[in-house]
Amino acid sequence: MPIQHHLSDALLTAYAAGTLPEAFSLAIASHISMCDDCRAAVAAHEALGGAVLDAQGGDVALSDGALAAMMARLDGLPVAPAMPAAAKPAHPILPAPLVDYVGADMSKIKWRSLGMGVRQAILPTKDRGASARLLYIPAGQAVPDHGHRGMELTLVLQGAFRDDTQRFARGDIEIADQADQHTPVAEAGEDCICLAVTDAPLRFTSMVPRLLQPMFRI
Repeated sequence: MPIQHHLSDALLTAYAAGTLPEAFSLAIASHISMCDDCRAAVAAHEALGGAVLDAQGGDVALSDGALAAMMARLDGLPVAPAMPAAAKPAHPILPAPLVDYVGADMSKIKWRSLGMGVRQAILPTKDRGASARLLYIPAGQAVPDHGHRGMELTLVLQGAFRDDTQRFARGDIEIADQADQHTPVAEAGEDCICLAVTDAPLRFTSMVPRLLQPMFRI
């Protein structure tokens, strides 16, 4: 089935400009590796940015030490995943950008139980204000009802989940923010695996998830 849920134009622009945290760049690079439409949109944004720079014209003199200062700044920045090629990833579940983070052998992923069969594996990124994690949700199981203090991107890698009246299957990406309150439920028949990135803690409605939140870093 074709991908139904895509990235917003604002996220595509920010990704093309290289201004997003590493965790968000990872989610977008992973989606782009699965989505022809969003991959083409990023290429268009990059071409537009290049045209704008070319239109500036003229040579600008650099001050002494400008190159050294720029390289020092680059050394301190996290390395964002590069835009993936159009070729299909070799792994049946993990897109190519994710394989670079967790490896191709999913049996080696260090899952941590969140209860009710739901598991997570926090990915190693250098962001201070954003985090990325793999979520494993058994078929038919719901994630606790929650809202958001920031933005959350959820990319489906296996199976599907329903959120209110919408369905998200492999390759679909859900964008949630402070206006959203939801209870995602994995569809019956196949366990759901997602990549989720957030830039702020979730806002749970029930007491138990709130108490466990600091321990699980969600």
